[in-house]
Amino acid sequence: MSTVEIREDKILVDGKPTRIISGAMHYFRIHPDLWDDRLDKAVAMGVNCIETYVPWNLHELHKGEFDFSGMLDIEAYIKKVHEHGLLMIVRPGPYICSEWDAGGIPGWLMVEPGIELRCMNEPYLAAVKNYFDLLLPKLARLQYTAGGPIILMQIENEYGSYANDKEYLQYLRKLMLDAGIEIPLFTSDGDYGHFLLGGTIPEAMVTVNFGRGSERAWENVEAFRPNSPKFCMEFWNGWFDHWGEKHHTRDPGMNEGGVAYELDKMLAAGANVNFYMLHGGTNFGFTNGANGDFENMYAPAITSYDYGAPINECGDPTEKFYECQKVIAKYTDNPRIKPIEKGKKLCPKPIKFTQSASLLSNLKNIASQSGKARNPPTMEQLGESFGFIHYTKKLEGPMPIISGKGWPETLRLHKVNDYALVWVNGEFLGARNSTQSHENGVVLPDFGPEGARLDILVENCGHINYGPRIGKDLKGIQGCVAIELQHQRDWEYNMLPMASLDGLEFGAFEDKAATFHKAELVLDEVADCFILRPGTKGVVWVNGFNLGRYWNIGPTETLYVPAPILKKGVNEIIVLELEKLDSDELKFAPDLQLGPTE
Repeated sequence: MSTVEIREDKILVDGKPTRIISGAMHYFRIHPDLWDDRLDKAVAMGVNCIETYVPWNLHELHKGEFDFSGMLDIEAYIKKVHEHGLLMIVRPGPYICSEWDAGGIPGWLMVEPGIELRCMNEPYLAAVKNYFDLLLPKLARLQYTAGGPIILMQIENEYGSYANDKEYLQYLRKLMLDAGIEIPLFTSDGDYGHFLLGGTIPEAMVTVNFGRGSERAWENVEAFRPNSPKFCMEFWNGWFDHWGEKHHTRDPGMNEGGVAYELDKMLAAGANVNFYMLHGGTNFGFTNGANGDFENMYAPAITSYDYGAPINECGDPTEKFYECQKVIAKYTDNPRIKPIEKGKKLCPKPIKFTQSASLLSNLKNIASQSGKARNPPTMEQLGESFGFIHYTKKLEGPMPIISGKGWPETLRLHKVNDYALVWVNGEFLGARNSTQSHENGVVLPDFGPEGARLDILVENCGHINYGPRIGKDLKGIQGCVAIELQHQRDWEYNMLPMASLDGLEFGAFEDKAATFHKAELVLDEVADCFILRPGTKGVVWVNGFNLGRYWNIGPTETLYVPAPILKKGVNEIIVLELEKLDSDELKFAPDLQLGPTE
């Protein structure tokens, strides 16, 4: 019988001491037609294991409706890992962080009555159990002891960064055991103090997360849990980017503090390592998370999850790949290590936008639900996690009572998350993000006794995925809309998850705020390509596949288009530009443009 054991400071696979050199590659950030390609490259670098998180919020996007198909077919992915002769580490959550929307917590769960997340709270535990009762048997069938590749499974995720509810961790452990999980379980946390005290339990192997300073980490783990395996579960060999920052990079080589240097130190000490990330992939669609440790801080992650990883966003090897490959070859006898080629790329000529569709004119065509409410509902209250929400109401007039006299009337957006666009009588008055919307209000134009129509479109730019505000930044209007201090009541709303754009009605091209623009790309051959940022802020779909967001505050200037979503012949590209296009053409780049570096 196949076995996996933790015996003192060793991981034993079938009774033999086995060093794990693993790499994080998330199936949900990679087009499924490219899973084989990315796994081939992981094998070529020399790893013997693949690690993945599991995103609850995609697998149960709507309460009680589960999806494990296509890009979410975790069983198919794990089987491919096995076919490539690799072992597997699975981190099922229920919370995953990962710069992923809400760390994987579904939006509908945030507003369940009496909810408290990530603790011994009855509504939360009931939802977790309902999900795990479906997920865990899928994983149990693929664990190493049952003939599959999964050798280790994580309990929660970096829990010591959040709380210290050991009863909750034990509850999750029992769910796993009851589902037939018999491989070793582990926790992963920061490498000192409160992280280890809050995030670990005696029954699970301790692993730690860091980017450098492994000697300190091993000393701390030894003091906390003597004679344990040395395991860096997240070797941060790169980092993620927020909008408005420079692109993060790191020395790949053997200079002190370089990635290869730190890897060499860990392997020389006999440690186990998991590259976070080995291949980052992409936050396709609206799936990126955000940081927001403090009340007035909100920093959403960008669409690219390149992470500065050894295998870049489009699957090409980097200098870091080869530097780390040399270190791995030094400590292993792996005949599968080899150089790899970069993939073929296309850089089409610019194409014209030919048609446009105003979002405000198409609300009923693309809304998943519409209604009326005394106070504006949030997305989560409508059972949704992603996309946009539109609100409208009739303002009473006249405004102001004596034209040109007194102070201007200002619309105040209190706790509107995250990016709001405002119109009065169809005139676009500007956009505000969540950190400026109250302080920097929108001055209302004059209108007469007939009143005026107010429209507010709010973009969910990503739920906070780390820290005490997880699950608390509800999207849309979480607070209120006021004219100065006067709350406005009685709204109509339209929920716009934009899972499909099939209902859009297009007309002549016109560059106005919150407008969809269509272009056609004709191809004789198919390969990866890169769309250059077409305007101020927006979203791009290719053949119905949501590539993700762009924003002119950077750092990234391109959206990655995986070859499998393209086809020979005519390809439909739709851009939702929220403010203004740069031109009437959609342009392409020859390669990734991840932005200026630090």
